[in-house]
Amino acid sequence: MTLPDPAGPARRFAAVVASAPEQAPPGIDAGEFALALLEDTYEVVAGLEAVHPALVLGPAAPPDAETITWPGTPVVHASTPADAFAALHALGATAAALVAPDAPDLPPLMIGKLFRALGSAPAAACQATNAGRSGRTGPDAGTGLVALAARLPLDGWLATALGRITLDTPDALARLRAAAPRPGLVPQGPGWHRLRTPEDVRLLDPGLEGWETTRALLAGRPLR
Repeated sequence: MTLPDPAGPARRFAAVVASAPEQAPPGIDAGEFALALLEDTYEVVAGLEAVHPALVLGPAAPPDAETITWPGTPVVHASTPADAFAALHALGATAAALVAPDAPDLPPLMIGKLFRALGSAPAAACQATNAGRSGRTGPDAGTGLVALAARLPLDGWLATALGRITLDTPDALARLRAAAPRPGLVPQGPGWHRLRTPEDVRLLDPGLEGWETTRALLAGRPLR
């Protein structure tokens, strides 16, 4: 594996955080469904220009998660987002984005917008637009995050907060902003959906390119 030159320009990483399988649509194995979502989400970050893809394995990550990565992809083990960012910084990253494993159709542009926001803030978030398992709705409902980008190394307040807050924390964005020493330190980019319940597959757009593994797994099943 060739790591980026710490003195070079390519020092951004985008890492998909592998986690426990979600509930799958009827008739589909939960593990197989989770792996398909993970693979397609990984393909999104792997296709970004001037960004190194990576995989973060948490305690509940599928045992075969590493099989979906390209050769040479860094794989790090971390139990919290703070640990994941620290591990990516150790690989040479000066900025990184953590991405939820269930956003197979996430437009790459949204991750790019988070990186651009880091020019004026230490972190930037993409909030989930659907309720998922929380069942909450409305503009103020906690829905967790699709992605979180940060400059590295993390500011002290952010490292402390991310020892307790994950992408799945329903009110993650509100809690991160509450932990910030002043307003404006965690701007929000456009939101996107995550596939966390069987009903969420309806959010997939058959006309949108990508999510090929998930598409093949769901072949023959109506999405809407």
